[in-house]
Amino acid sequence: MRSSRFLALSLSLSLGATAAMAEKFIGYGAIEGWNVYIDTEKNSCMVETKDDFDNVIQMGLTDDRGIAYIGVFTKEETNVRTGKKSGVALLIGDDIYVGEATGMRGNITKGYSGGYVLTDNPKVFEDISRSYTMTVFPEEEYAFTVDLSGTAKALDLARKCNQEQLQ
Repeated sequence: MRSSRFLALSLSLSLGATAAMAEKFIGYGAIEGWNVYIDTEKNSCMVETKDDFDNVIQMGLTDDRGIAYIGVFTKEETNVRTGKKSGVALLIGDDIYVGEATGMRGNITKGYSGGYVLTDNPKVFEDISRSYTMTVFPEEEYAFTVDLSGTAKALDLARKCNQEQLQ
């Protein structure tokens, strides 16, 4: 197993059918349970899905496109607090990635809490594309598993979307 360093940063994305989302995110397409959106502020694209437990998973690029983010949000009660950084490990395939997550509350759909992890390691997304689950080991909470079904096609569609935003 390999370990890779993650960087963390709080991003203020809005999920759900709000006026801000309608202006900031434009639907680009959907594939295998994932939605792809154009982020008009960053001029890039993100993927998002909601699992059977109402957890929201997001992946996309930061403003400079040099770093990608993975966000997971839940309606379950958590100890996640806005701006609080905590250690996290992600098991994706046979690889463990260790780093920091920054908590968010109130910046996302009402009733959700969670956080984002940032990475500049392309291997993370190769692993995500080939894996069906990602196990998250937060420093202060219980481990949980995220369904990654369909991510290969969703990330391919997001790459196409990102290329079009550069033109």
